[in-house]
Amino acid sequence: MDAKPARMGTAKHTKDTINVLDLLTDQHKEVDQLIAKIESGKGDKAALFQQLADKLAAHATVEEKIFYPAVMTKKTHDLLEESVEEHLEIKRTLADMLHLDPKSDEFDAKLNVMKENLSHHAHEEEEDKMFPMVRKLMDADQLAALGNQVLAMFEELMQKHPSQNVPNETAHAARLPQP
Repeated sequence: MDAKPARMGTAKHTKDTINVLDLLTDQHKEVDQLIAKIESGKGDKAALFQQLADKLAAHATVEEKIFYPAVMTKKTHDLLEESVEEHLEIKRTLADMLHLDPKSDEFDAKLNVMKENLSHHAHEEEEDKMFPMVRKLMDADQLAALGNQVLAMFEELMQKHPSQNVPNETAHAARLPQP
């Protein structure tokens, strides 16, 4: 295995590929860790929140534009519909938080709500339900190719502060992307 520099969502690499499910799972863990740092009160809360906001925005975008359309089947359809609704709910909370003082009680309350929504979405819905279905649908090469696409878009988005787009993404009802 080649050593790769540490970055958000780096999972097990096989040469120059990364399994999309490992990548997304690692991104979920990294979001959990950022939330824990914000809650701990250690470090610059505003800077940590900005990192969290950008990573959540980029993560949601790559799932909605690449991952969800790629794994759309009759079996995954209902979970994917629910996932885009959960993304919208998380983005709406995030959009509110972008306008709050990170030192305020209201910010902390919204962070707690977002943490609970993220945990349900990422761990209970995606990792526990959807990812096992996807493992049955795709072989290792397909998962690796999808992982490379997701990682490339994620890294490109992170150069542009994607959280700035979140308020504009919350004005309409959630819609499942079509493959």
